[in-house]
Amino acid sequence: MQNDEYLTTEEAADFLRLSERKLYELVAAGAVPCSKVTGKWLFPRAALDRWIEAGLSRPEGFRPAAPPAVVGGSHDPLLEWAVRRSGAGLALLPEGSEAGLDRLARNEVAVAAIHMHADGDDEQANVAAVASPAALHDAVLVAFARREQGLMTAAGEPDDLAAAAGRSARFGMRQKGAGAQMLLESLARKAGLAVEKIKAAPVAYSTGQDLAQGIRAGEIDCGLATRAVAEAHGLGFFPLVWERFDLAMRRRTYFEPGPQAVFDVMRSPDFARRAAAFGGYDVTEAGRIVLNR
Repeated sequence: MQNDEYLTTEEAADFLRLSERKLYELVAAGAVPCSKVTGKWLFPRAALDRWIEAGLSRPEGFRPAAPPAVVGGSHDPLLEWAVRRSGAGLALLPEGSEAGLDRLARNEVAVAAIHMHADGDDEQANVAAVASPAALHDAVLVAFARREQGLMTAAGEPDDLAAAAGRSARFGMRQKGAGAQMLLESLARKAGLAVEKIKAAPVAYSTGQDLAQGIRAGEIDCGLATRAVAEAHGLGFFPLVWERFDLAMRRRTYFEPGPQAVFDVMRSPDFARRAAAFGGYDVTEAGRIVLNR
C-alpha cells in the first residue's frame, strides 16, 4: 500500500481489512469518511484512523498511557525559562523539530516544540507537519512565539549568508531534521548556494547554545541561531527571517496540569517582559490554538 494522505478505494479496503464490496456498502450508508473527486472515491488516511479509534471497545476505566513529562523538539531560551518558571516538572529534551514530532507520535514526549521550514509557505510549515501524520490525529498546535533567526558570527563581524559562504567561513551545521538546518538549506537554495559546498564543521551542533559556544571556542565562524542566543553570548547577528515557534501536543495532554502551568506563565506580564529582555521575540499570539485536529 502506498503511504499517501488520500487512499483509493482499493487501498482503503486493504487498509481497513475489508472487501471493496463491503467498503462500498459503508460508503453508501454514509458510515465511513470519504470524498468523491472526479467520479472516484478518496479516503483520507488520518480520518480513517480517527474513525477506527472512535469505534474502539475499551474496558471500563481504560485510559491511554500518559506520555513522559518531557518537552521534546527544538531548544529555545524563552521556552526553557517558561518551563522553569511554571514549576510544571517538565523536563527538556532538545533534539530538533522533526525528532520531537517523531517522539510525540510515539508517545515518548508530552510536548514537541517545533519550527519547521520549507521552500514554500513557512507560515504554514508547522501546521502542515502536525496535520500530516496519521499518528497525530488528535494533535493540538499552540502558538508560543515568533522568533528572529539569523546568522550568528563572532562579535563585531555580522555577515549575510552569501558573504559568509563566499569568504569560506566555517559554518556550524545542525543535525538533520532540526528546524534551523531546514531553514539554512531553504535560505541557501533561495540564494543560489549549494549547501554541500558550504564549508562546514565536521560535527553537528545540537542547539543554538552549542553553536554559540563553538564560535566562542574558535571551532566555527558562524551558524544559524536566534537573536536571543546571539545576544546572550555577546555574538554578532545578521537577521534573516522571523519564524513561527509552536508547541505540539495531544488534546488530552493540553488539559494536563503541567502544560496548563506553562500556559499560565505564557499569559503573564512576566513572560512578555522576559521575551523583550531576551530580544528577537514577538509573543502577541502566545497561547493561541493554531491547529486542533
